Amino acid sequence: MTSLRDISFSSGEYLVRLARRAVETYLKHGTRIPIPEDAPEILYKPFGVFVTIEKFYRVGDRVYKELRGCIGYPEPVKPLIESTIEVAIAAAVEDPRFKPMSYNELDSVIFEVSILSKPELIIVDNPKDIPKQITIGRDGLIVERGIFKGLLLPQVPVEYGWDTRTFLAETCMKAGLPPDAWLLEGTKVYKFQALIFAEDEPRGRIIQRDLMKELKEKHKD
Repeated sequence: MTSLRDISFSSGEYLVRLARRAVETYLKHGTRIPIPEDAPEILYKPFGVFVTIEKFYRVGDRVYKELRGCIGYPEPVKPLIESTIEVAIAAAVEDPRFKPMSYNELDSVIFEVSILSKPELIIVDNPKDIPKQITIGRDGLIVERGIFKGLLLPQVPVEYGWDTRTFLAETCMKAGLPPDAWLLEGTKVYKFQALIFAEDEPRGRIIQRDLMKELKEKHKD
């Protein structure tokens, strides 16, 4: 059985380049690139994956980022390489929060690929104990109640400085639920982990994000 441990840095780097190429081709020609046949073997295995596109600004020595689109598959429903192409294009042109990207934006955005572990249902006797099962900087969350479902990636609480209870509340609201819905009987809360690979600037080198390190640096500030 495959896991996140089987994915190397070079495979993650490949996916970020692939995501950008898929969007560039789609915006320029209106066509989807074919699934490459020469990629690392692990990329043909099923994994959940999200592609995040962010506007990138540099003002002096400071870097600013602004969400431009984010779409993904929480579950491992398709080969990772196929899913990455699909959700990259969807993040660029189908995210309902934003107007579709244009080709001339490509030099001012960065691409980030988050490869997900299979979501794990958090089982506790008392819902008040759910926060104890969550680690900021490691876990992403899915909250599900009836037809309502919301997901936030592990990097989100790190970037916003949330604690576990705030993270749960924000995931509930992402699902269209009240912020305390995670405490209600019948609400399901799942956690998952992710490997996160991203451009450090538009068309730049690829880095693997270390959320625990980012968290420690934020606490220093």
